[in-house]
Amino acid sequence: MFLLSSQDGKARCGTLKTVHGDVKTPLFMNVATAGAIKGGVSSKDLTSLRCQVELCNTYHLHLRPGDGVVYKMGGLHKFMGWDGPILTDSGGFQVFSLAKLRKIEERGVNFQSHIDGRRIFMGPEESMRIQSNLGSTIAMAFDECIENPAEYGYTEKSIARTTRWLYRCKEELDRQNSSPDTLNKRQMLFGINQGSIYKDLRVRHMEDIVKLRLDGYAIGGLAVGETAKEMYATIDAVEPFMPKDKPRYLMGVGTPVNIIEAVSRGIDMFDCVMPSRNARHGTLFTWNGIMIIGNAKYETDQLPIDESCGCEVCKTYSRAYLRHLHKAGELLAHRLLVMHNLYFYNTLMQRIQDAVESKAFDDFKTRMVPVLGRRI
Repeated sequence: MFLLSSQDGKARCGTLKTVHGDVKTPLFMNVATAGAIKGGVSSKDLTSLRCQVELCNTYHLHLRPGDGVVYKMGGLHKFMGWDGPILTDSGGFQVFSLAKLRKIEERGVNFQSHIDGRRIFMGPEESMRIQSNLGSTIAMAFDECIENPAEYGYTEKSIARTTRWLYRCKEELDRQNSSPDTLNKRQMLFGINQGSIYKDLRVRHMEDIVKLRLDGYAIGGLAVGETAKEMYATIDAVEPFMPKDKPRYLMGVGTPVNIIEAVSRGIDMFDCVMPSRNARHGTLFTWNGIMIIGNAKYETDQLPIDESCGCEVCKTYSRAYLRHLHKAGELLAHRLLVMHNLYFYNTLMQRIQDAVESKAFDDFKTRMVPVLGRRI
C-alpha cells in the first residue's frame, strides 16, 4: 500500500507500506546486484548509511549462487542479513545489456550466460518463480528494455509483447503467492513502462498496463543513451497517466541532478550503480559539487571529504589519507569512498523529503541543481 502524505507542485512524499517495513518516499534504492554492495559494504553498514531499500539482480542471483540455493537458505533477507525491504529486478534489463548473447521470442528470452556460456531461458513465468524463490519484497515484471534510439515499428511491437508478458507475470506471481511453500506470500509486483523516446507509445503503454492495478509502476528504458532533455520529456509525457495512489519508480537513474529533476516531475523511487561505481573510481558526491579524490591538490589536505557531511568517513578520515588509499589501490579506499557516496545519496533523499513537506522544494531545486552537478 502507498499513502501519499504531502505534495509540492508535482514533487511528492509518501509512505510505501510493505511486509518488510514501511519506507518513506522519495527514496533511493542502494544497488546490491549479487546480494552485496560492491565496495565491501555490508547490510549492517547500510543501516548507518540511511539505506531504506536494497535492490538485487534476479539474473545474476539466478546464475550464482542460484535462486534454489537462496530459497533453501530462507530467502534473500536471511541470506544477506538485511531485514528491510528488497526489490528484485526481473532480468529484463539483461535482454538489453546482453544483446549479443540472447534471442527474444514470444515465450521469453534465450540467454547465453556471461559467466560460462551455458544456455539459459527466462520468460515471465521463470522470472516470477525466481523472484518468488528469492523472497523479495517487490518483484519487477519481466520486460524488454528497448535501446535509444530504437526503430518505431519495432518499439510498437515490443511494448505490445511486454504488455502480454505483464499479464503472464501477474498470473504467475498470484499463483506463487498462493502456494503454501512460498517464502513471501505478500510479494508485490511493479509493472514497467517502455516505449523508447516515442511519447505516443509511452503513453499508450502506460494506459495499457495501469489497467492491471498493480502495486507500483516504473518507467524503464531510460538512462540508456538518450539525452537528459529526452529523459525529462519522456517523464513529462508519461507522468499524467501514472496512478496517483501508486509509487512511481524511474529505473537506473541517476545523478543527484537527475533525481531532483525527476522528483520535480512526480517520481518517487530511484536506483543507480553510480554512487558505488563512481566511488570505486575516486569520484565523490558532496554538497559543494563533485570531487575527484585522486587530484594532486588533496595530497596534504587535512579536511574531510565534505565538512557538512555527517557520515563516519567524513568524521574520521582526511582527504589526504583517502587519496593515499585510492592511489595505493587499497581495498579500504573502495569501502570508505562507497560508504560516503551512499550516505550522501540517502541524505539527499531525506533533504528532498524535508523540502517537499515544508513546501520549499522549488527553492531547494533552484539552489542545489547548479551546485551538485558541477566539478569542484
